[in-house]
Amino acid sequence: MLLFLYRHRVFAAVLAAAFLLRMVAMLGYGPALWFNDSYEYVSGAVYPDRPSALRPNGYSFWLLLLRPFHSFALVAFTQHLMGLAVGGLVYALLRARFGLPGWAATLAAVPVLFDAYQIQLEHMIMSDTMFTLLVVGVVTLVLWHRTVSWKLGALIGLLLALTALTRSIGLPILALVVVYLMVKRAGWKPIIAMVTACALPVAGYMAWFASAHGPFAMTSSDGAILYMRTSLFADCNKMEVDKREELELALLCISDPPEKRHFSGQKYLWWAENGQRFHAFGTGRTFTPAMNRTAGDFAKRAILSQPGDYLALVAGDFFRTFHWGRPRFPDAATYLQYEFRPTDKVLPSWPSPKGSTTDRDALTYDPSLPTVLIDERPRVVGTDVHDPWAGFMQGYQQIIRLPGIVLGVLLLIGLAGVAARWRKLGGPVLLPWLAAFGLLLAPAATAEFDYRYVLPAIPLACLAAAVSLRHGVTLPGRISLPRRASRVRPTPAATSGATTPGKG
Repeated sequence: MLLFLYRHRVFAAVLAAAFLLRMVAMLGYGPALWFNDSYEYVSGAVYPDRPSALRPNGYSFWLLLLRPFHSFALVAFTQHLMGLAVGGLVYALLRARFGLPGWAATLAAVPVLFDAYQIQLEHMIMSDTMFTLLVVGVVTLVLWHRTVSWKLGALIGLLLALTALTRSIGLPILALVVVYLMVKRAGWKPIIAMVTACALPVAGYMAWFASAHGPFAMTSSDGAILYMRTSLFADCNKMEVDKREELELALLCISDPPEKRHFSGQKYLWWAENGQRFHAFGTGRTFTPAMNRTAGDFAKRAILSQPGDYLALVAGDFFRTFHWGRPRFPDAATYLQYEFRPTDKVLPSWPSPKGSTTDRDALTYDPSLPTVLIDERPRVVGTDVHDPWAGFMQGYQQIIRLPGIVLGVLLLIGLAGVAARWRKLGGPVLLPWLAAFGLLLAPAATAEFDYRYVLPAIPLACLAAAVSLRHGVTLPGRISLPRRASRVRPTPAATSGATTPGKG
């Protein structure tokens, strides 16, 4: 063990420092941080008999697994371990599979280990850290082995199923891995085993969803969310919606001209005036199968009738990722949920399943949560701020983060690595680069930009850039990582001291 630690002493020191940072976050913000989506995940663990209509329940299953401990602090701690594990996978893959020197492999893991927003997201009751670990785990398994057996293919398939059940965007990664293995000529047995191992749990979940909601699907929200994406440019006149014959589509038309609409599509899905539009169908709920189908039809029609407007919107959100700073988007309230704040967090009392409320669900999960009286009414405190630890994390977050433009540079290095190995269709760089690129593009194409959607792409972009440099991609200024010296076995003549005849 001591020899192992000495051999990897640089990474061990960095990992220890990263662990201490996470402990400071736990001391400063107990037991965890919260986002608007957190409450539904908790409700899914408290009432596990029915799948969510909005998002897959994979993360709720993880909360359910930890529920006997009744501790959100434990949930946050496990997620911090997941974040450290992501850094460990990046380091291990680059060292063992691609032969990078220890300092270089450690450097590639630094963004995920020390970025303040990564640490903040790990401390939040959200699925993103678990999703990141699963995606990086899949990529690590695929790249680690030069040949893929059917057993390994089945294991990768199971991880892909967990990825898809954690966040629905994980399912397209299956197609990406299949294409990569086909390019690699891995054979049909591992590919069939992988697809089967992924399909069975996903199909089982979809059958459960169908028993509760009707459609054989994972959610009934994809159409409504795509409607949110198109709401900023959709023009019912250009779409030629007949408001007399197509009443349901007409209900989704927005009267304001596109140039006068809000800069965020969330206004037209989550916020009050759009709630009235969706509730006009008489259900009182947004994510019904009928509403989802109609919203999806509207969105697809908007895209087909206004492809230029759609592509411009997607490009704008995609390139929003690569700012040096962090402009406030989509609104101040959402933006501030990604910050280490100086005040306690009182949980909202939103409706939840079984006639309960979100704060009561949280208290059911973790009875140790403190309560305070506000307007003579007891309210549940989900985050209790403690200085000086909290103050340290607030200051740290103002300084230590990965700017978006640096992420863009990493992607460009990876792209250069793919191009340099074009004869091998990108070689091992292709998979992590496409995964990083896809994770950034997919939200821009189907939903809307959000800062938390950027973070899972960072370790993959670091992998792609590091492998590109390891294989001799030269950047401006001729920056490249050194290759290992080839070990040439001396000939017998050389070892015996013989000279070449006539050249003595």
